Amino acid sequence: MGRSRFRGRGLRAMAGWRLVTVIPVLAAVSAALFAAAALSPFDPLVGYLGARYETTSVTDRALLTDQLGLDASWYQLYGRWIGALFSGDLGDSRAFAQPVSTLLAQRLPWTILLVAVAMGVAIAVALGAGVWAGMHRGGLVDRLVTASCVIMQGLPPFVVSLAAIAVFAVGLGWLPPAGLTDAGAEVGFGQVVRHLVLPAAALAVSQVPWLLLAVRESVSGNRGEDFVVGAATRGIGTATITGSHILPSSLAPFVTILGARLPEVVVGAVLVEEIFSWPGIAGAFVRSAKDLDMALLAILTVGTTCAVMLGSLLADIAVALLDPRVRADG
Repeated sequence: MGRSRFRGRGLRAMAGWRLVTVIPVLAAVSAALFAAAALSPFDPLVGYLGARYETTSVTDRALLTDQLGLDASWYQLYGRWIGALFSGDLGDSRAFAQPVSTLLAQRLPWTILLVAVAMGVAIAVALGAGVWAGMHRGGLVDRLVTASCVIMQGLPPFVVSLAAIAVFAVGLGWLPPAGLTDAGAEVGFGQVVRHLVLPAAALAVSQVPWLLLAVRESVSGNRGEDFVVGAATRGIGTATITGSHILPSSLAPFVTILGARLPEVVVGAVLVEEIFSWPGIAGAFVRSAKDLDMALLAILTVGTTCAVMLGSLLADIAVALLDPRVRADG
């Protein structure tokens, strides 16, 4: 009981310290973003006006620059953004001509849906195939799974996405190549599911190899541990040993890899959403960076950084709970 309380205090201390560091990290990231944008040779007025830039007079350009506050120094822009943020105003997106809060409300749920489905599939496949390969190391299935993972590890998400479109959308015509619905169709469950299959599968495939190989190695290593051998000598069935002894001990390394892969999941989601024209937040991320739409870009950058840091913290807590050998005070 005493050891459990001590471990609980260690977990709370670790979580508290990590949460405290989130604020200065986010402040540094956002300040660096505004400073870097000031050094960019790209004129944000070009993104704001688009094709009208060339036909706009120099006088009107100067007037717009002054009205939009684009001629201010980066620290002035940053100070205004911070002040508005603390007052609950996320600002307006110049690129999309709407409040950032409205844009997030429209697009964020679609990104969450895509990432949740993709990672759910990736985790299920990795655990199922990884446990089987680890329990039958050296067998035909293990060799096929391992070889496939090694090959897929070298394929970036955009290659997987383009291949999926070429085969299943263009070649076989089974699934739509892009968008949330068919042209002119209303948003409905059937439409969304059909259009979600390819992007979710592409994102899942890009993450499966790393997760699966981690499970395989951990399961294979735990097969020779004393507690597994002891359970086998007592006549306990293989299925029970796998589910009650090997798998729980193998989850900690799996969760560690899952936490470490979070930044890659974010990058993969950006690429997948762009290729499949999925109406999520990632497409807005790309456009805001291209147009130097700082109100939107800053919120997305800070939000993504915060999500990755909190996800990593949750993964570390899960590892500490799953594996008592891991220190909970770091």
